[in-house]
Amino acid sequence: MDFPIELPPEFLEKAGHLRILPEEIEEQFVRGGGAGGQKINKTSSCVWLRHAKTGIEVKCQKHRERPKNRISAYKLLIAKIEREYLGKKSAQETAMFKLRKQKKRRTRRAKEKILQDKSIRSQIKELRKSPKV
Repeated sequence: MDFPIELPPEFLEKAGHLRILPEEIEEQFVRGGGAGGQKINKTSSCVWLRHAKTGIEVKCQKHRERPKNRISAYKLLIAKIEREYLGKKSAQETAMFKLRKQKKRRTRRAKEKILQDKSIRSQIKELRKSPKV
């Protein structure tokens, strides 16, 4: 599997597992837009990729240089296809779930249990102290 650019090994491995072939990817370079002055609006440094099998499209204009945008676009496309195929089992979804779970508020029962455990822990620590004379 030879992609037109050099991708990191983990993305090549993901592409292999998902059976993404370089021939299935349509690539175009389009003019960028937005903030960044006149130069960004004149050059075609924005990369547009489309996976023919799934119809997933990606547009990337993170960097000023076209080669960097190509790498970022391919990474983004592989991640999107992985998310489409694997759903909740994909790396991105599991990371998002973990973050959501961390930010979620604790239930009343959980809070009570934590306080109870703290109380027991403090009693154990009290017993360790040497007696005062």
